[in-house]
Order: sequence, then C-alpha cells, then structure tokens
Amino acid sequence: MITFTKAQLAAILATSVDFAITFLLLHLAGAPIVASGATGTICGGTTHFLISRNWVFNAQEGKWAAQLNRYVLVWIGNLLLNVSGLWLLTHYTGLKDMFAKVITAVTVAVCYNYVLQKRFVFK
Repeated sequence: MITFTKAQLAAILATSVDFAITFLLLHLAGAPIVASGATGTICGGTTHFLISRNWVFNAQEGKWAAQLNRYVLVWIGNLLLNVSGLWLLTHYTGLKDMFAKVITAVTVAVCYNYVLQKRFVFK
C-alpha cells in the first residue's frame, strides 16, 4: 500500500507539471491543443520517471538505461492514449480543453500507467 500511495503522489506531481505546461502553452502561447497536450505529457513523463525510479519504486540499483527503455515503451503508449483521448474528447464531445485533459489523464493513469510501471518498468 505504501508503494501505491507513493506512486499516486508522484503521479499528482507529474500531472501538475503536465497540466501547467499544457495550460501555459495553450492559453499564454496560443499553441494548438494537441501540441500543448503532447508537450505537457513529455514534461510530466520526464518528471514521473525520475521520481518513480528514485523514490516510489526505489529502483536506483537497477540499470537506469534498461529502466528508461522500458519506461519509454510504456510512455509512448501513454502519450498516444493521452493525445488521442484529448483529441477525441475535444472534437467529438464539445468538452472544454482542460476538462477533456483531466478526464483523459485520469482514465489513462488508472487503466494503464501504474500496473505497467510496477510490473514491467521498475520490476
């Protein structure tokens, strides 16, 4: 239960980075929603890898390059799911951009990220 709680805290921090970057690019820089969302996801993913490796899963002893390779594999799926979900929700449901981002991010986090990170990336 401690690992799960730490993973959720890391996810909240990484998601905060993701959402802040997305919001700034979208609303201050005027970038398109998909580009803003993808950039936010990249920044959040980088944050999450570093926190997960060093604090959540205590996996500093594992070879970081192998962990990074596995993380990137999972993260590519994460990016595709987040960007696709964001595009689908904003184009087909009429949901506002950041609300669609929240729905997409929570769905991907619950259904995809934690299990693959625990059982595949930082095993």
